[in-house]
Amino acid sequence: MDVRRWLLIVLCVFTAVVQAQDVPGKVMLASEEWSDYTNKDGTGLAWDVLRQVFEPAGINLQTRSVPYTRSVGLAQRGEVDGWVGSYRNEAEGVLYPHWNFDSDHIYALGLASLPTPTVATLGNYRLAWVRGYKYEEYLPNVRRFNQVERRDGILAMLLHGRADFYIDALAEAKYVLSQADDHSKFTLTPIAELPLYIGFADNERGRGLMAVFDQRMAALVKSGELKPIFERWKQPYPF
Repeated sequence: MDVRRWLLIVLCVFTAVVQAQDVPGKVMLASEEWSDYTNKDGTGLAWDVLRQVFEPAGINLQTRSVPYTRSVGLAQRGEVDGWVGSYRNEAEGVLYPHWNFDSDHIYALGLASLPTPTVATLGNYRLAWVRGYKYEEYLPNVRRFNQVERRDGILAMLLHGRADFYIDALAEAKYVLSQADDHSKFTLTPIAELPLYIGFADNERGRGLMAVFDQRMAALVKSGELKPIFERWKQPYPF
């Protein structure tokens, strides 16, 4: 065999081995457990989308359900490969891809007797949201807000005038509203659309997985292959 041809074969084999090592065979993503979105059993819209992103590329999706702030810390420490549901540049010490995988539909829940809020008028009201979501960085004119540990007690807070509006993604806001004895006392108002990202761990694995994620998302959005997933879960297609 010609020496140059032999060296070329060796080089190709070596390159293939290095590339295989650069892309892990699995990705561990942490998330808060959101109903029909990131269920603990691995079902839900987000998990289905991310499974379609990674698994055709030979990367098995593994999920971990933890409180939101803990999921951020796990990614920052490299104990998972990333966390699901971050807003752009929400946290330091992680890597953000070019592509988002979905968008958050942000709503304000308040008493029906109050004027309908808008993004421009939110600053006139006392707001509340779950700790760690940092809506103050993404909604303009916000000045007065409280952060709550859990969604329990939100309706009582609104009814007793301790806050004017509760801010959350539509699914979670609907969940809070579902606990009301009389739904007619409250209204839900759309406020903003915020792209949702994976915050990847800032290490070699994270960089490799982020590169695969961006490549796959570009192809999937171009082909429209993700549309049936959003249709199946009865959610708006964000692309």
